[in-house]
Order: sequence, then C-alpha cells, then structure tokens
Amino acid sequence: MVSALQNIAIDCADAYGLARFWSEVTGRPVHPESQPGDEETEVLLAEGPVLHFNQVAEPKTIKNRLHLCLRPETSREQEVERLLGIGATLVDDRRNPDGSGWAVLADPEGNEFCVLRSAAERAAMES
Repeated sequence: MVSALQNIAIDCADAYGLARFWSEVTGRPVHPESQPGDEETEVLLAEGPVLHFNQVAEPKTIKNRLHLCLRPETSREQEVERLLGIGATLVDDRRNPDGSGWAVLADPEGNEFCVLRSAAERAAMES
C-alpha cells in the first residue's frame, strides 16, 4: 500500500491573497469558488497535487523546511525579474558566474522558494 500526494499545504495569514500570488507565478487558476476572506483556497495546477492555502493565526517565524522549486519556461533571470515585479523578494542569490545555481525568493508572506535554470539553459550547459 502507498499514499498519493493530495496537495501541498501552505500556512498563511491571507489564504486568498497568497493563492492569487501563486496563481500568477504558475499561470494556473485559483479555485473558481474561492473569494477574498476565505480561510482556505487552492491553486489548481495542471499536473500533480494542488497548492492548498490554509489561513492560520501565527506568523511565519523561521526558514521553511520544505519549499517549492520552480523551473521556468523562459530564462531563470527573466523569471526572477518577473516574480520580483509581482511581489516576491530576493532572499539569497546562489547563481554562479558559469550559469549554474539558483535564486532563492520569498512570496509576499515570506515563504521561500527557488528559481532554477530553465530546461534550455541546462541543456546549453551540457553541450
């Protein structure tokens, strides 16, 4: 017997607001029945589990032990700039001069996530 991964739960202060941010990040819709003020909502990903946002009273206080890693369709640099433009912040820059590495960003509530190189950027380095 095994268990199927149903969702990735993210505790937050504003479930609908943070879901809208991640909807813009992923280009995927917020659950159609969701509305501002809902204590729980989801972003419906194209494949795999949904992102489930759960409103909690306590604020984030330490570094995430689990985080999302994004592989952009465009270049890593273009995606980092886009995400900064919609409300993310740069937490740690682990990009290397040779093109390897990643950028650590945080969403509007401080949850860290990484932006990796695109598949095309990875393939170009392997050639």
